[in-house]
Amino acid sequence: MKITIITGSAHKNGTTAYLTEQFIKGAEEAGHKIFRFDAAFKDVHPCIACEKCHGDAKVCVFKDDMTELNPHLLESDAIVLISPIYYYDINAQLKTVIDRFYANDALLHGGKKAVLMLTMADDTIESAEGALASFKGMTNFLEWDVAGTVIGVNCWTLDMLKKTDYPEKAYQLGKSL
Repeated sequence: MKITIITGSAHKNGTTAYLTEQFIKGAEEAGHKIFRFDAAFKDVHPCIACEKCHGDAKVCVFKDDMTELNPHLLESDAIVLISPIYYYDINAQLKTVIDRFYANDALLHGGKKAVLMLTMADDTIESAEGALASFKGMTNFLEWDVAGTVIGVNCWTLDMLKKTDYPEKAYQLGKSL
């Protein structure tokens, strides 16, 4: 299985990075091929809904790092979205990439699995409800099968995360796809 992982965090050694590593470990042990796109370290312009991608040109007007991601996004069997929760939703870096899915909308419908992994400092899932609603709406619209979620509450620091079962859940989820 080909899996594309898109992360949002700008913290190379943070909580979502660690969940990502655990997921990849499990997925690679299961024999899956992984492509990782760390949105916070890429040049991705926000979609401006200019409609050039749906017009005669059939291509996005922005020539940025989405050209690296798009082939993997289209050929993958599973898409994994990983984000910290800063303020009640996925972070801006990941959201910018998701908005650019628009240029490939028709090609992305159906046939994929989707995973969402989040971490947050808050100790209730309430802070992630925006992200969960967006993920549910997007996967319903795109007709993707939700393969699982890992929602790490009370994980402000890497040490806090490592004292939970969330890394193991991420590993098992990667292994089970």
